[in-house]
Amino acid sequence: MPHSNLDFSTSFWNAEYLLIDSRQLSAPSNTIFFALDGKKRTGQSFIPELYEKGVRKFVVTSSFEKAYQYKEATFIYTDNTLTTLQELTAWHRKQHHELPAIAITGSNAKTIVKEWLYFLLEMDYNVVKSPKSYNSQIGVPLSVWQINEKHDLGIFEAGISQPDEMENLEKIIQPNIGLFTNIGTAHDKDFDSLEQKIDEKAKLFKNCEIVVYCKDHPLIDEKLSALEVPTFSWGEHPDADLKIMKVADYEIMVNYEGETFPMNIPFLDDASFENAMHCVAMLACLEYPFETIHSRINKLKRIPMRLERKEGINNTVLINDFYNNDLGGLQIALSFLSQNQEKYPRTLIFSDLLQGDQDKKALYERVNQLCNEYSIDRFIGVGEQLQSFASVFNIREQHFFSNTTEIRKAIKEGELHFNKELILLKGARQFEFEKIAGLLQKKIHSTQLEINLDAVVHNLMFYRSQLSPQTKIMVMVKALGYGSGKSELANILQYHLVDYLGVAFADEGVELRENGIRTPIMVLTPSPDAFEMMRMHQLEPEIYNIEMLTALEDFIAEENHDEPFAIQINFDTGMHRLGFTSDNYDELEERLLKLGDKIEVKGVFTHLAGADESVHDSYSKEQIEEFKQLTSKLENALGYKVIKHCLNSAGIVRYPEAQMDMVRLGIGLHGVEVNQLKQEDLQPVATLKTVIAQIKEMKTGQTVGYSRKGKVDAPKKIATIGIGYADGFDRRLSNGVGKVVINGQLAPVIGNVCMDMTMVDISDIPANVGDEVIVFGENRSISTIAKEIGTIPYEILTSVSSRVKRIYYMEG
Repeated sequence: MPHSNLDFSTSFWNAEYLLIDSRQLSAPSNTIFFALDGKKRTGQSFIPELYEKGVRKFVVTSSFEKAYQYKEATFIYTDNTLTTLQELTAWHRKQHHELPAIAITGSNAKTIVKEWLYFLLEMDYNVVKSPKSYNSQIGVPLSVWQINEKHDLGIFEAGISQPDEMENLEKIIQPNIGLFTNIGTAHDKDFDSLEQKIDEKAKLFKNCEIVVYCKDHPLIDEKLSALEVPTFSWGEHPDADLKIMKVADYEIMVNYEGETFPMNIPFLDDASFENAMHCVAMLACLEYPFETIHSRINKLKRIPMRLERKEGINNTVLINDFYNNDLGGLQIALSFLSQNQEKYPRTLIFSDLLQGDQDKKALYERVNQLCNEYSIDRFIGVGEQLQSFASVFNIREQHFFSNTTEIRKAIKEGELHFNKELILLKGARQFEFEKIAGLLQKKIHSTQLEINLDAVVHNLMFYRSQLSPQTKIMVMVKALGYGSGKSELANILQYHLVDYLGVAFADEGVELRENGIRTPIMVLTPSPDAFEMMRMHQLEPEIYNIEMLTALEDFIAEENHDEPFAIQINFDTGMHRLGFTSDNYDELEERLLKLGDKIEVKGVFTHLAGADESVHDSYSKEQIEEFKQLTSKLENALGYKVIKHCLNSAGIVRYPEAQMDMVRLGIGLHGVEVNQLKQEDLQPVATLKTVIAQIKEMKTGQTVGYSRKGKVDAPKKIATIGIGYADGFDRRLSNGVGKVVINGQLAPVIGNVCMDMTMVDISDIPANVGDEVIVFGENRSISTIAKEIGTIPYEILTSVSSRVKRIYYMEG
């Protein structure tokens, strides 16, 4: 982190917020914008928008030459805006050098361990921590910037993806205590070996007073023991400082300094057990009595590491974020709320902040400030502290309840009404806001399709990295976005500057426009009677045959518009589905020229019939060549350039030389690389899940399901799960063909899939009624299911019924 020789003590750097994402702007006059470049758009391109909104402090590079246009703004020029961001926050940390800080790194579970430690320590300290999973080269600086004189403990996580990154983060966090969670395969390709990766992560601890870790990981033990830093280890290893003596279900015995203590760990799975033991060891290292550790650890709950959007009662939208409550997390949640397109009033249901002995009045004044900055229309406070400080709030409508029972009673009895509003639930764990969510959430079918919006962005960025900078992207959001919903996807795609969206029918495009989508939209199967609607909403219909062109001519002859009607032309070069062929090209050209300036051909495209299989390479290349010839003739005839596009998701990977002006991204956005050449670079977007409705013990000779197809050849335990072919669980998955994941194990289907239910064999799987069932997701791919029934991933995704509730979320 080379020094830029900037004087950070000057007044320019006096700001409450450091902004790198224009969506998260809340207090323009108190913000410094760092113009960090993205993969497709420079940070400096957001300066006009932010200046218009009131931002007056900008950090830019010498490439920005238009500062003179912004008379009231101040610009700091630097060689590297990210380096300056890191140096500023390192300087800020030094101003609070007396603050003890715990730094957490490792391959997995950094965020979970951090959140659990916060839960365990917040009643004793005024804790500042990384919001969500802010552990990157950008996230760590933004986390550390939160430190102020009221805090007396910091808990920060740090992650790296390549060598030489951790030294930057160590200078920013300046930790006193370290915690190493584990080591895994994430980012392996960026390191020469596992040993190198551990060495790089361990650089975080070089100035620590002590480092906590599990001694049962030999490589971690070897590397950390070699550090010139004291360590505190735990595990079953005989030389561990905190030794696990016995494990039996939830109860263990630990030995520390010659004494043995019982300990209840409220989790059975290995990962959660290890994460909880990291926390036990940290509290022991901090010299907490084991009676206190035992009491607090037993209250740990699983953490929903995401902001989750769900449909609520009375046309409301719920955003759930209620494991813990702190100012950093509140700001992120409010920012997420503000990014929703619905023009509904915004309601915040908020619990007491449980942060040590911090000045409560100042704390709640800050909450009130954030609510006003993010335009909260109604504030509902839950907790005795909030009731005590109700006078500091000046939100248009506000209500206060002493506990969760009171607010639930008010909702049930109709004293609190909710209708057409965005509702953010943000509360500390002990307030059990999930009980409030249970009243406000629309009662739905237990089967649901979860959509990870972060994975959508990841996949978009991967395909963008495969393209030339000038190549545009059209994303297909037809057929509910391959099962993932239209407006929610379109909203995030619009923010990430997708150039076009593709829909099947005009009414889908109209719906997007009504939900605030301004991106150009192509309609693939337009109806002539919808031309007026498409004109009104600036949708571009695909014109694919003479009959459709004739209908367009008739529509234009009857209307009276000065603006040309924008259209897209489809050429059939070998798909033999829709499109003009070379045989009727001449008539197409003649009639387009006759329409003149009444129409504008925005784009011309074709479909490749076999882009996903190398056996069809020669055919695909012939299609591409014919398309080039036809588009060249058309452009010459029209006298202007059009947007030419022929590649789908498969073609983007296999024919980079044919990118032309634009590509069309479909199934690839959802994490399915049909060529299987780049699958490891994608992330699964959708998870289809349900629950166990009933469990039965079956005897030998009994049968299961319709037509008695499920034969029980030995005593078995059978679970009925809440999904059937009406939900999109294909009937071809019957009789052992299909499998689902229950508690990490595969359970085969037994008997025929029913309309609303399916039976699976869980004889060797520990499970209970209500347990989660994964139909497809990260541990069971859509491609695997498609192979089992001899179809393609597209069908699996698009078959998910509309009655299955979609839930959209962002990872924490």
